[in-house]
Amino acid sequence: MFAPITEADFQQVGVVWQRLRSELGRVIVGQHQVLEHLCIALVAGGHSLLVGVPGLAKTLMVRSLAEALGLSFNRIQFTPDLMPADIIGTEVIQEDRNTGLRELRFLKGPVFAHIVLADEINRTPPKTQAALLEAMQEHQATVGGVRHQLPEPFFVLATQNPIEQEGTYPLPEAQRDRFMLEVHIEYPGEEEELAIVRGISERQGMQTNCVVSHTELANMQRVAAHLPMADHVMQYATSLARATRQGMESAPDFIKKYVEWGAGPRASQALVMSARARAALQGRICANFDDVQAMAPSVLRHRIITNFAAEADGVSTDTIIEKLLDHIPTDPEAASLLRKLPPVFKRQA
Repeated sequence: MFAPITEADFQQVGVVWQRLRSELGRVIVGQHQVLEHLCIALVAGGHSLLVGVPGLAKTLMVRSLAEALGLSFNRIQFTPDLMPADIIGTEVIQEDRNTGLRELRFLKGPVFAHIVLADEINRTPPKTQAALLEAMQEHQATVGGVRHQLPEPFFVLATQNPIEQEGTYPLPEAQRDRFMLEVHIEYPGEEEELAIVRGISERQGMQTNCVVSHTELANMQRVAAHLPMADHVMQYATSLARATRQGMESAPDFIKKYVEWGAGPRASQALVMSARARAALQGRICANFDDVQAMAPSVLRHRIITNFAAEADGVSTDTIIEKLLDHIPTDPEAASLLRKLPPVFKRQA
């Protein structure tokens, strides 16, 4: 049993979020939605994949977030020659000076930190990419048959460059599915870029202060995990994920035409958890349809695999998600009339 959530808990989440956002705003110019989605993933207990061209402060965002939360941080630069042992760690032979006996000693790798930045994760071969799978899912690393627990909380924030694809290794679908959100970082606006240029000398060497304690972060995660969500909102989130599967009879025609593989059950879970976290950060006592719709692109875009027809017609996953949000109504009566959603929406006589 968990302790009941009180009004003071909700208020504390809002106060802590405002404090965190203000501190990050001292270092990062703009990118408010990106920072919010990163915090939503952390509060919901998930990992994030950041996609953006070089120079958009992806590394600075992650490092500043770790410093503001008071969490340990390690950055791993993924390269083609990186090996799994370079991430997880390795066993070395160590000799006891007193007895002369030799024994194996495990030297921890950079994955043993609260927040791990996997920089340009698609530049390393699949063998090394797979070394993160156990860490991301089980929060542990197995070396030589011995399990080593990772520090809690544990988050992987990975980055990808969407432009240069030569010499890269696309992430396997199983690993992409482990990321709760795929967050796209766009170019800053004109005023924001001007502010970046004006303050370049002031921000050099600027340190981010720790403004959130471990207890406060744990409370934010507890509130988000148990935030109320109505059954029909939860059903709507599930229906969004299920509608992406082209093999379902209820799938829309554009899904059957353009999608090769849809989102799995992890997408439904991620939609619900991220929607709850968003509502908690905004100081609301329950998650609604707006929360689910706001998180749908980041949750679904990396879980939908399009086919050749979509590429030929220039249809992106974001376009498909936008059409999907327009196609599935939030009104239970309208949803039941579509005959494309589960009968749970129908009112009982």
